[in-house]
Amino acid sequence: MERAHTCIAIIPAYNEEESIDQVVRGAMAYTDVCVVNDGSNDATPEILDAIDGIYVIHHKINTHIPECIRDGMRYAVEQGYGYAITMDAGLSHDPQEIPRFLKHRQADLVFGCRVHHDGTPFHRSMLSKIGNLAYNICLDFPRTLFSNRYRDVTSGFRLYSSRAMRLILSHECESRSYDVMLETAHLIHVHRFRIEETDISYRYSNSSLNFSVVRDCLLLCVKILSRSMYSMIGRLCVSILRSPKDTAHTLLK
Repeated sequence: MERAHTCIAIIPAYNEEESIDQVVRGAMAYTDVCVVNDGSNDATPEILDAIDGIYVIHHKINTHIPECIRDGMRYAVEQGYGYAITMDAGLSHDPQEIPRFLKHRQADLVFGCRVHHDGTPFHRSMLSKIGNLAYNICLDFPRTLFSNRYRDVTSGFRLYSSRAMRLILSHECESRSYDVMLETAHLIHVHRFRIEETDISYRYSNSSLNFSVVRDCLLLCVKILSRSMYSMIGRLCVSILRSPKDTAHTLLK
């Protein structure tokens, strides 16, 4: 049975010995914590094992963030948590801002929108803005072609409801890295679940962004847009077959 109004923080971690203790203890002040150690080869596993009161999932090899998030969600659902908050292990996300998400428990997905930046290089900030534009277009094409519906779809500091987590776990994972942010958001959006936003701060640290990550995100964008276009063309064809005059009139408006 699902625990009423309970939440757990899911923290993927790979070689985060310098920050993991501070992040975990900070999150523990507000919620339960599940850390997914993704095959770290530094002191991260030993540091986690020394912290009482948390649940740790140890991956033998590095599986990347999608599997970390899914394993954390699987644990959260099995244990009956009503919500889960995903956050970075490298202090990019401030654990003290967890209460901001807890004010949105009526939502199925809450984006943490990065409105306060600390040390973010210009090129990194611009890449996030371009990514957010592309992700918005993918979420609701073609409606969002000329306007952003959400301010920060690329953010990894998020809250998921148990309903959203079960939905995500019921589908096969396509993403390979940080494209998981688009995949999960798109899945929740197309099922018309409730999505909200809250302001957060962001501190630039050890960014994992590289060419392969950008490539993965672009490929998933292309896949989602292709499916949307095929679906739209299919609906148009059905409409034409059913009522050619009405369809022609609509297209000429």
